[in-house]
Amino acid sequence: MADDEEEIIQKVEVKPDEFNGLIGSIAGNLIRDKVGGAGGDILGGLASNFFGGGGGGGGGGGGGGFGGGSGGFGGGGGGGNYGGGGGGNQGGGGGGGFNLNDIGGIINSLGGGGSGGGGGQKQGGGGGFGDILGGIGSLIGGGGGGQYNGGGGNVNPNRLNGGMVNIIGNLIGEAAHRFLGVDPSTGRIIGAVAGNVIMGLGGKDNSLGNIGKVILDNIISGKFRRDVDPFVRPGPDPDRGGGGAGPSPIAPRPTTEPQDFYELRDQCLERKQLFEDPQFQPVDSSLFFSKRPPKRVEWLRPGEIVREPQLITEGHSRFDVIQGELGDCWLLAAAANLTLKDELFYRVVPPDQSFTENYAGIFHFQFWQYGKWVDVVIDDRLPTSNGELLYMHSASNNEFWSALLEKAYAKLFGSYEALKGGTTSEALEDMTGGLTEFIDLKNPPKNLMQMMMRGFEMGSLFGCSIEADPNVWEAKMSNGLVKGHAYSITGCRIVDGPNGQTCILRIRNPWGNEQEWNGAWSDNSREWRNVPDSVKQDMGLKFDHDGEFWMSFEDYMRNFEKMEICNLGPDVMDEVYQMTGVKAAGMVWAANTHDGAWIRNQTAGGCRNYINTFANNPQFRVQLTDSDPDDDDELCTVIFAVMQKYRRNLKQDGLDNVPIGFAVYDAGGSRGRLNKQFFAANKSAMRSAAFINLREMTGRFRVPPGNYVVVPSTFEPNEEAEFMLRVYTNGFIESEEL
Repeated sequence: MADDEEEIIQKVEVKPDEFNGLIGSIAGNLIRDKVGGAGGDILGGLASNFFGGGGGGGGGGGGGGFGGGSGGFGGGGGGGNYGGGGGGNQGGGGGGGFNLNDIGGIINSLGGGGSGGGGGQKQGGGGGFGDILGGIGSLIGGGGGGQYNGGGGNVNPNRLNGGMVNIIGNLIGEAAHRFLGVDPSTGRIIGAVAGNVIMGLGGKDNSLGNIGKVILDNIISGKFRRDVDPFVRPGPDPDRGGGGAGPSPIAPRPTTEPQDFYELRDQCLERKQLFEDPQFQPVDSSLFFSKRPPKRVEWLRPGEIVREPQLITEGHSRFDVIQGELGDCWLLAAAANLTLKDELFYRVVPPDQSFTENYAGIFHFQFWQYGKWVDVVIDDRLPTSNGELLYMHSASNNEFWSALLEKAYAKLFGSYEALKGGTTSEALEDMTGGLTEFIDLKNPPKNLMQMMMRGFEMGSLFGCSIEADPNVWEAKMSNGLVKGHAYSITGCRIVDGPNGQTCILRIRNPWGNEQEWNGAWSDNSREWRNVPDSVKQDMGLKFDHDGEFWMSFEDYMRNFEKMEICNLGPDVMDEVYQMTGVKAAGMVWAANTHDGAWIRNQTAGGCRNYINTFANNPQFRVQLTDSDPDDDDELCTVIFAVMQKYRRNLKQDGLDNVPIGFAVYDAGGSRGRLNKQFFAANKSAMRSAAFINLREMTGRFRVPPGNYVVVPSTFEPNEEAEFMLRVYTNGFIESEEL
């Protein structure tokens, strides 16, 4: 069959500022009502106990002053959760719980007393972590019980200096990072120390909800360990690849050494030095590679900007994230949406760090990169101008998770400037490991309602928008909707309406205000009269001016024009379940992943327009076995996604995205590679709509089960890049490179 119009491939190139159309406010649907709770402060009250004494903390009671607080937490001061009594200058009973007699012995020998079962007498119970902090308390004085009987400390901490500070610092450094678990009622880490006191800088404890506490406990106690690699920055290698002019993006070489967050933090605590990242220094190259910021930049730590910085404040939400002077609203949208779902948020922002416990000016964030998770370590020096954060920040001026996350993301890709121009889908994939696709609601799939209902069951995330009026920014319509504004779809139900059963969608304006849909099924509309109160209660229905509303599927299709879906793969859902106990309500995607490369004069054959070289591209056989369950048409759903690797990392080296796409052929009984003659005689069964210079191109199809061959390619021959092919389906899948 000769080439015809249907098989002519189109190339589309877009500018970075065109990426920002549909903001992916789509993370609110998996668990709409977060598992909340007041949230325990990690080590809440410890810092104040150090300076003010009194009860509270993990232990009970206990005198005032620096020593009293320590003794009270660790094992002194009249008993408590983690040990009782003791902790005074002369030693004393109590303690018990955690077997760390080695450190307890060191402290007790210096302090001259038993301190919670140490010092050989072991009165009132064996050794424990109470020995560590209780012993520190007895060194400085005061403490609950013993000679001082809860009566306050001997030494004012403001007068500590010289050798005494060194002794205390060494003891605390020796105890650093011996985390033993998390108190489930308070969220406090058992065994952490007040790094903000050691360093003389820092701030307040984190505030975690129930999911955050569970994840933190699993991390600290070792019940679950994530498969994550230290981040190593890639760079172009002129000696590898296809030998073309300029640097090659193939097999980029490592340009930095791996950094272990926990080892580096312990070193800083032992040396009593704040971390300074040698790999992402406070210099111009970390800010930009082509254009200097217009304002004078000063790098400051959060404790130098505000008095009591916090990493995470209670009730963290999408309203907290505010864009600064960098063109990365696509990242802002994804970061804001992480807050809608704690089990996703704490995958990226590990809760085992704060401005209090073991604070040493070092933080880490975890991102998905091309099939694996990487841990990015940073120091907390942030770019400011006139004492204010220059880029992304929180509405609350003492909350810093968003600013630090942006810095880690900038380090991931080389500089802050490298974050200019992108899609929310790109950032959302980096923060979930999911696969994102776009749906044109002007030309929707025939089974869209069924696809959405199944997607909710499988944990997919949905967002939608209306085309913007080029002359009016976020133009308000008479029906209450806003053009050019992003909405998240957070629920889907079938209810009894005036005309029988109706599918309705729960939709949210991510900025949460009174600007809501005012048509059928809107707040307090007459359609709700047909819905029993028990169903309304089960739906958690409330009519507030909070930006959330319901509308029928038909009205949704009449009014909205674009939809974005982020599908969470089986590895993501499995990890969420292991770390939080939250299990997907329905089916889970089956997924296969393959890596490959387009190399000049070898495997970079270009699209099918270049029929003479098209067969040179990498080819992958995909066997689809099962039709979709509960469907009568015996077709199966499959999503193909081709992602080019490292291009944003190499942007400052002049290697930006190239137009990419894919074509899929029905191979029949063939088990080998397809040749030029096959492609000349056969049309593709599926293909990407166009070749676009985006990081990833996706396509969803419903086809008969069978044997298919996927051919990912660049638009033109001899364009080099590494890529990853992902295939998602609802049934069993086999795939291999040919």
